[in-house]
Amino acid sequence: MNTRAWIVFLDESGVSLLPQIRRTYSPRGRTPLLRHRLNWKRASMAGALGYHSTDPDRGARLCFHLKPGCYHTAGLIEVLEQMKVFYRGERVVLVWDGLSAHWSRAMRAWVAEQDWLTLERLPAYAPELNPVELLWSSLKRRELANLAGDHLADVADATEQGIHRINHNPQLPWSFLAHTGLTIHPPHPPNLRKDQ
Repeated sequence: MNTRAWIVFLDESGVSLLPQIRRTYSPRGRTPLLRHRLNWKRASMAGALGYHSTDPDRGARLCFHLKPGCYHTAGLIEVLEQMKVFYRGERVVLVWDGLSAHWSRAMRAWVAEQDWLTLERLPAYAPELNPVELLWSSLKRRELANLAGDHLADVADATEQGIHRINHNPQLPWSFLAHTGLTIHPPHPPNLRKDQ
């Protein structure tokens, strides 16, 4: 593994017009009601959270993509092409799970032509090792909680607000990375150093 590279974790998740039901508060005797149209329209989101392996002062970086429908190999290649621009062509070691679209022939052929990208696979059934899972949890517990939108644009807007919230708190992306329990080199990113 190249030691002078961005270590990037990528994961996909889905959202729909059906609300993410969460507990909430209300005045006694006034049970909150969620009214929605039982619309099954779905969108997919891809998040890539990374840090530089030798220079923690560069910060954790979050790249986000949202599209109607679901991701297939061609859609994921589009995400990776945007990620190349996002990381300005620097070396990236991409860590993701065993989803069939991640390891399809077309994906492997495309990756073989990329000199900036190396793929690593997470162990099977180990979502706790992917910090992007914590990103999805954060979004679904705050911005998407009890959201009964009429259009996918409502869900997209709320999701983007959540991504902005996370990006504006430099400690939050590092906390997602640290929570996995994986060894992050250098061991103390700038905003999680013991002396602070």
